[in-house]
Amino acid sequence: MIGIFNRSHYEDVLVARVRKLVPKRVWSRRYDRINEFEQILADDGVVILKFFLHISRDEQRKRLTERLTDPTKNWKFRAGDLDDRRRWKAYTRAYRAMLRRCSTKAAPWHVVPADDNRTRNWLIAERIADTLDGLGLRYPRVDASVRRIRIE
Repeated sequence: MIGIFNRSHYEDVLVARVRKLVPKRVWSRRYDRINEFEQILADDGVVILKFFLHISRDEQRKRLTERLTDPTKNWKFRAGDLDDRRRWKAYTRAYRAMLRRCSTKAAPWHVVPADDNRTRNWLIAERIADTLDGLGLRYPRVDASVRRIRIE
């Protein structure tokens, strides 16, 4: 099974920190909880791939502008995006701390340059494919009685 999570529990050390939704004593403990949770998953055989899609400030401006000016992208825009953009430095500090504190042997972060979508997609697909290849996956064994079945 493959599962994909977008941000998930990392919001607790990003948004909660930058927007001061909870005191530092609360969000700062969450790094350890995240690492403990991911270690439990890894101990149970779950392979964790974490990708941090890094875009530049200029690229973010370009994408936000497109969301406002292109009718096919208007649905992606939310006013809060501009407020978050004003907090660029605070988010940068939070992201750096998250990457530093939550990149472990069991669940390392992969920082992916994401200004160019094709490059981003290729880098991520290559990492996923390499990981799947390394797992030595094979089709399940079929019972011999199933192999003898003939359909007329």
